[in-house]
Amino acid sequence: MSKRMRQYLGILAALVSYYVIHEGAHLIYACASGVFEKVRFLGLGVQIVTDTQRMTDTQLGLFCTVGAIATIIVAYALTLAAPAICKMESKVFKACMYYITMTMLLLDPLYLSVLCVFFGGGDMNGIALLVPEWAAKAFFGMLLVINGILFWKVALPKYKNAFAK
Repeated sequence: MSKRMRQYLGILAALVSYYVIHEGAHLIYACASGVFEKVRFLGLGVQIVTDTQRMTDTQLGLFCTVGAIATIIVAYALTLAAPAICKMESKVFKACMYYITMTMLLLDPLYLSVLCVFFGGGDMNGIALLVPEWAAKAFFGMLLVINGILFWKVALPKYKNAFAK
């Protein structure tokens, strides 16, 4: 399989994995809280719809926070697992894991620190019910920098070496 095809598959795997993990965390929280209504498909996106009238501000804030927490936990697990992943023979698998790791490390911190201003608040609207929005943006901005360095200094060199073989 060509390098370009592996890249496309990796990006697709990253998008699917992101939605499964991020929205899956929202879904689990909504079901556990008894406020789940439906799953809404929005073009390329997915949204978990809840009965917000039955939720306190704290519950709504936690609902909006769990998606980011789940992706960050998976990101750190994948970063720790990078040496084992890079020993695998399959270049397709390694490419998928590379893009999934990058997405999990960077997407939520990027969105919640910068992009939410331009594309609607999304989860930030609920997180702002727990802490001031400026504090949440600052936290996720710092997390973006930390995770960017983690990717650049830890994960990227391992994957570069694995693909060079």
